[in-house]
Amino acid sequence: MENFSYAHRDTSGMARWNTPRIPESLQAVRQSAFGREIPISGDETLSFLMAQAAAIKPDSILELGTAVGVTSAAMLLACPAAQLTTVERDHAFFEEAKNTYHMCGLQSRVRAIEGDAGEVIYALSGPFDMIFLDCAKVQYVKYLPRLKQLLSAGGVLIADDVLLYGWASGEAEVPKKRRMLAKHIEEYLVAVTSDPELFTSVIKVGDGIALSVKR
Repeated sequence: MENFSYAHRDTSGMARWNTPRIPESLQAVRQSAFGREIPISGDETLSFLMAQAAAIKPDSILELGTAVGVTSAAMLLACPAAQLTTVERDHAFFEEAKNTYHMCGLQSRVRAIEGDAGEVIYALSGPFDMIFLDCAKVQYVKYLPRLKQLLSAGGVLIADDVLLYGWASGEAEVPKKRRMLAKHIEEYLVAVTSDPELFTSVIKVGDGIALSVKR
């Protein structure tokens, strides 16, 4: 079995306790992505997702926004019985993600779809026990009604980057050219925290996570 590593990006404060336990080969994929400034989950977010996946024990996971496949691979490693569907519209990322799954021996448990998430979600049948939303932030609120339909009763919807740069929390002023993005993120937060079908907690993990449980 492959050795697992606790490669630290930051050993100060809480960061030292939030380092994902993943195979060294997957950590190498992460480091390559960080070096190329590909937007993938940091240590704190990845650790949180793996812990949630291990606790929920989902049979089926949906991920919107594959990037190079690190997050989906990590969730599957935390849930040995789960099957995962992931959607990515960038062709280069899509191909790289498939290589990641093969490298980790996870290809038989992944259904990778190349396409626009806004179109693909209407072709999926579900239900999914866990959904990780990490695609275009401006589309979060638009996708929410369909994601609720795809989510199983008691299922968990996790939306990433909802406190991006402190804009939604009011900790930082929103740059003029980013006001529309901040507005759409705030609309999503209002929607999930006021929805009677969802129990939602917004958590300061990474750039902010909204964790919603369907009643």
